[in-house]
Amino acid sequence: MDKITVALWAANLARPLNGIDAWAAAVEAQVAEAAAVGARIFVMPEYVSEHWLCFAPAGLGITQEVAWMAEQGEAALARIEPLAARFDIAILAGTMPVAHENGRDYLNRAWLILPDGRRIAYDKVVLTPSEKNPDGWSLVPGDRIRVVEWEGLRFTSLVCLDVEMPALAHRLAPLDLDLILVPSMTALRSGFRRVFDCAKARAVELQTIVCAVGAIDVPERLRARGESNVSGAGAFTPCEAALGFDGVAAAIGPLSETADAGPLLIARDLPVGMARAQRRGNAEVWPGPWNADHLTIEESKTT
Repeated sequence: MDKITVALWAANLARPLNGIDAWAAAVEAQVAEAAAVGARIFVMPEYVSEHWLCFAPAGLGITQEVAWMAEQGEAALARIEPLAARFDIAILAGTMPVAHENGRDYLNRAWLILPDGRRIAYDKVVLTPSEKNPDGWSLVPGDRIRVVEWEGLRFTSLVCLDVEMPALAHRLAPLDLDLILVPSMTALRSGFRRVFDCAKARAVELQTIVCAVGAIDVPERLRARGESNVSGAGAFTPCEAALGFDGVAAAIGPLSETADAGPLLIARDLPVGMARAQRRGNAEVWPGPWNADHLTIEESKTT
């Protein structure tokens, strides 16, 4: 595959829902639109499950929300999983909490659903302070990177803060990745800039295509306690003359509110083949996968 079109849904989490069926219908409408214009991959934001909190029980406390969302997760996945085969499109179904195998904790998991029937999990490996807060959602991090091969592509997912970590990018450098998908959720414009600017940086340093998408706004119950989501969507390429110089293939946002279901960014004909050629020797100055382990650190201290 030399080019791929990716659809990035910056979902409006403030739009009222009355149950999982309504959420699944909204997802189906977006998937159908993406498939109709030739998208091969459809990506939803991190914690797309937060949208379900608009129909959560009234007495549900903040420390109970993760467990409740995890309970809804299997039903939600069962509703949208058939869409991948029906529309012949890969679906990265945002993220949602799932129960850890230890029976106590929860993970922030991105589910990739492929038209061939595979369901592949990626667990966020770098958690924010609020995700680790025992008085809040209290999650635990994942411990592995999963590389997927599909239709001639090699790709992986990094969830939000994961993409900000150069040490993680260093581990990805030798993997010859064609594409990185980044579902995110950011409360402020500063968070949006961190995630999206780092996604652009990863495209440069890994000579690959990086697509990021985040949620916009929050359900009313979260707004009442002062929470917010500010985001958008973007597709980034290496900053090379052959790829258009500036490294931005498509972008929208940041947005703190939006209408209807939220914008669907269609990043058309992303040049994965040309980026692959750049990565394998045609880049202007890129030295290939590189690390600084051989360098000596010297410090000059005042006396």
